[in-house]
Amino acid sequence: MKWSWKIGKLAGIEVRVHATFFLLVTWVAWGNYATQGSVQAALAGVTFIALLFGIVVLHELGHALTARRFGVATRDITLLPIGGVARLERMPDNPRHELAVAVAGPGVNVVLAAGLAIAGLLLGTDIRPSASTENLVAQLLWINVALATFNMLPAFPLDGGRALRALLAMRMPDVRATEVAARLGQALAVVLGIAGLFGNVVLLLIAVFIWMGARAEAHAAQLKDAMSGLSAGQAAVRELHVLSPDDRASTAVEYALHGFQRDFPVLEHGRVAGVLSHRALLSALSEDGRDFRIGTLMEPHPTTVPSSMGLSKALEALQEAPCRCVLVVDSDELVGMLTIDAVGELIAVREAVRKHEGPFVSAMARRAAARTEH
Repeated sequence: MKWSWKIGKLAGIEVRVHATFFLLVTWVAWGNYATQGSVQAALAGVTFIALLFGIVVLHELGHALTARRFGVATRDITLLPIGGVARLERMPDNPRHELAVAVAGPGVNVVLAAGLAIAGLLLGTDIRPSASTENLVAQLLWINVALATFNMLPAFPLDGGRALRALLAMRMPDVRATEVAARLGQALAVVLGIAGLFGNVVLLLIAVFIWMGARAEAHAAQLKDAMSGLSAGQAAVRELHVLSPDDRASTAVEYALHGFQRDFPVLEHGRVAGVLSHRALLSALSEDGRDFRIGTLMEPHPTTVPSSMGLSKALEALQEAPCRCVLVVDSDELVGMLTIDAVGELIAVREAVRKHEGPFVSAMARRAAARTEH
């Protein structure tokens, strides 16, 4: 995630903190100092935030470790002012596995709350909700209860929404299940947003996060459905200008000026040697580098995918690629190039065909029946 920094690793998973997180820490420290007038109060506020987000990290780790059991890796866990995000490489395809991953995070909070309740009883500490402002154990206990309860609300993209989506996906198509969960998520966002208008900025931020997350999840599900059955080779652009390492940058400029191609595969002896990105070409031109050799400008280790790879998985590789393209190969020979624009165009055409396919087929059937009657 952009504007985030690594702060450590847990169970082999990178933990990062987003730049905006420090705004929350500063706000809490200043608020405590302004109201209580001491540095100790400011430090106490920062310590409490650290403990709170330690709980958030454990919550996200619950998701990540459960996903790992089902063969799904986690790219990282990132802390944001409104919580944490575990970036899984994908959600499990099996709805039961997805359900387990969804409830694992709130499950961690339930276990932590139970542990804190037992600790409070053994220490003779008052752990009633009314005591949460008086001692740290009670505070952390009821924070865990609140996190588990809130996250299990049945609305996307909260854990409860994912659990609901998984349960629905056992009985209906994935896309339909996602749409239902996403709509509930957006309805919850509206309720939280209205409540936030009465002076609670945090609720407004959460409402925006839920609304955008629900919309993004619904779009991702529709995209995945549209790509089903397609391979990288089917979506690849095959009519390409290719370069060699000994070509000059001026050759790429000519190709770029007389066409729509932005990135160029570089072949040597018929094999992929690299890729010249649009960004690298512009950088060379800014230094008056039309005579630069392509071999000195190209990325020598481009992202490649086999032509038989499913388009959905190839798109994941494209999104992680350092440039705006991946090269599609077959037995180390270039087949074509995959770009976001090419994928978008293919999906748009396929969806247009799908919408008109039903009426077209029905009309053909009626005509065939009419011919049979006569």
